[in-house]
Amino acid sequence: MNIIHVVEPFASGIATFLRSLVENLQDDLHIIIHGERETVMRSSEVKRSFPKANTLFIRWPSAQRNISFWKDIVAFWELYTILRRLKQQSHIDAVHLHSSKSGFLGRVACRLARINKVIYTPNGAPFLSGTSRWRNYVYGQLEKLGSSFGGRTVCCSASEWQVYQDLGIDADCIPNGVRVENAPAQTAAAASPPAHKFRIVTSGRIVYQKDPALFNAIATWFEEFDQFEVVWVGDGEDKHELKAKNIVVTGWLPSDDIQDYLAGAHLYLSTSHFEGLPFSVLEALALKKPVLLNDCIGNRDIVQDGLNGDLFQDGKDAVLKIMRYYNNKNMLTVMGEYSRRICEEEFNVDTTFNSYRHLYKN
Repeated sequence: MNIIHVVEPFASGIATFLRSLVENLQDDLHIIIHGERETVMRSSEVKRSFPKANTLFIRWPSAQRNISFWKDIVAFWELYTILRRLKQQSHIDAVHLHSSKSGFLGRVACRLARINKVIYTPNGAPFLSGTSRWRNYVYGQLEKLGSSFGGRTVCCSASEWQVYQDLGIDADCIPNGVRVENAPAQTAAAASPPAHKFRIVTSGRIVYQKDPALFNAIATWFEEFDQFEVVWVGDGEDKHELKAKNIVVTGWLPSDDIQDYLAGAHLYLSTSHFEGLPFSVLEALALKKPVLLNDCIGNRDIVQDGLNGDLFQDGKDAVLKIMRYYNNKNMLTVMGEYSRRICEEEFNVDTTFNSYRHLYKN
């Protein structure tokens, strides 16, 4: 099959999801129409992590994150032109749209080009991402308008699926998955914490969605305790929010180095406002890490309270739970075993991508 992927934010978690699709559907040709997020990672760097045998790339020059009427018109026409040309050359069996901007423009372009087999994966509901109720309302209406142009919406967690149902958009649910057997048993020495340190790690873009201000507030509680080390693996526009002196910001790292930092952690912490189903947390589960996650869409699908970690309601709640973990380190090993078991049973990569291939075919 020839599967066309359309992605505007060709970086971070969506790039991870897309790379997993390509790696696990090796018998198919994947043509990736992509934008550029140089503030996160250059597309040339992202491409290097993709297998060359079954992947082709087409640049989508005018694609951008922010809504701009005229620029989005140009981006729409570019995308329509690319899709129409690929259809005329019989290169399309299915189109898979990733993220909200690609989902909206892509569904309109596919309708105009008379492409019927279209799948849209939000990877995080956009109508939860705004900083105001009005903005979220507008994003919700755009999602409803986009769904009227056809295609099948596929959510990546049960809680994300529920908010789409509540909005009145019918959707399927295929949870994200990771390959557990690829998880390294040992971390590289450079990423290992000193013996006396208790390391807390998160990974991803430093942006409003991930709530770096809350992450900073939690870290501040432990500033005067030398045994606590707090690491943010990644970078982003809101890096200035991370002011606590015990926070280490690594910047963007190759995927193997990110895995090393996760493997060297005692605890994975997520302060996100909302998620789709975060790959960084799933990778922490595969590495036998307990997880402490803000109680939000996407996160709450991963935690079985008290078994592989906990959800928290605010910063004070998170601090109390971290202290409990620190004072009962033996429980971390037991919780880590549960993390891996949950990952194997509920977030299995083979189940995820077999389900997607079934959608592409049918």
